Amino acid sequence: MSTASTIATDLTERVRATRDAAQRVRLNALRMGEVQGQGYIGQALGAADILAAVYTDQLRHRPEDPEWKERDRFLLSTGHYAIGLYAALAEAGIIPREEIETYGSDDSRLPMSGMASYTPGMEISGGSLGHGLTVAVGMALGLRHLGSDSRIINFLSDGELNEGSTWEAAMGAASHRLGNLIALVDMNALQADGPTASVLSIEPVEAKWESFGWEAHRVDGNDVGALLRAFDAIGDRNPVGRPHVIICDTKVGRGVPLLEDREKNHFMRIEEHEWAICREQLIDGYEGAR
Repeated sequence: MSTASTIATDLTERVRATRDAAQRVRLNALRMGEVQGQGYIGQALGAADILAAVYTDQLRHRPEDPEWKERDRFLLSTGHYAIGLYAALAEAGIIPREEIETYGSDDSRLPMSGMASYTPGMEISGGSLGHGLTVAVGMALGLRHLGSDSRIINFLSDGELNEGSTWEAAMGAASHRLGNLIALVDMNALQADGPTASVLSIEPVEAKWESFGWEAHRVDGNDVGALLRAFDAIGDRNPVGRPHVIICDTKVGRGVPLLEDREKNHFMRIEEHEWAICREQLIDGYEGAR
């Protein structure tokens, strides 16, 4: 087999493994949503491919040792996406899969908004939007100072691009040439007050990041192959260089037509009988696409 064929086969296998992981992440998220009957389930479904790509294919970590010194750090700036991250942490073996049944309950390690003091693998307490990238810059600087080649991967939303603190951090990252920093932007075009474009237009997003000194990659965030190719394009672990951003266009509720088409799908209340429909649509759609 030629080198080119070997590379193609390797990518095909990675895509297959990541797609399967994303399906399990979505199923985990649906189960957690059903426990509470409501939540940010649309964001979890939309970001599942991104989270699966990170935890299945990219992140250097030890499931049995979430505090491993040489790990990469995944920062969830959008604390309300915690349901999606818990689903990915369960898939990665960092938290027991059966623990997702406790989501949002009293004394659970899985509160509805992510808190670093509660959950293994949760690096920061997100939720005050616009702060995550600032923390990521500090972590990246600190790790480089220590001589570590660990990466910081910061997940943020398109709504966070409305925040001036995000752009201050972006300038700082480029100025310090933080080649060990990757930002992932979930471009689902929706925020609490309505469509992102009608709240505060942020386009042209790719050109903005590039003008701030970042290497920008824009992909379909629900296309696992495109996501993995974007990560591959970043290359080796050089802690000095241009920081990278992967701008991921996603669909809220991806994989569950009932939720994709719901008019108000930022925070959703779902009827008890609808959860079975959601699972059926997710499973049927995935099997039909294979």
